Amino acid sequence: MNVLIQQYNWIRQTREKLFQYFETITKEDYTHEFDNFGWGSMRNLHVHVAECYQSWLGNFGLKKGLSLVTSEQVKSVKDMRRIFEEVDSLVYEFLEEFEGQWNLSISGPVPWQDDEEELTPLWLYTHASTHEFHHKGQIVSISRQLGYIPDDMDLIEPETIS
Repeated sequence: MNVLIQQYNWIRQTREKLFQYFETITKEDYTHEFDNFGWGSMRNLHVHVAECYQSWLGNFGLKKGLSLVTSEQVKSVKDMRRIFEEVDSLVYEFLEEFEGQWNLSISGPVPWQDDEEELTPLWLYTHASTHEFHHKGQIVSISRQLGYIPDDMDLIEPETIS
């Protein structure tokens, strides 16, 4: 068993809880932008999470040259689900490509710095997955500011683990 694939399956389970929660939120609130909050809205933050997977795993790790998703491409939770189906395929491709090579050195450009960076597949995967949970907390915080009361979004109940 590839433990990182199993871990990503669990990440997807927690993301599904977030999608189900989004489906209880009005479209106006899903896209409502706060001026004083990084990325502005729940939708924009979720797009940023998908873009992180595309950028680090797809473009840096797999050298795919993907066009990154933008908020303008996501008008609804259904659109966001479709984007994450593509992200899921990308993550599984990445995990299969680098199976057993987690400390392999990968070099590439990073947009905000002059010098190339040297990173490992394990670093790239860990960064993208922990990044998702960081922003999930912000998303839930925004929803609370709009008056919603979310369930626990991070917990996977032991009896539901697949």
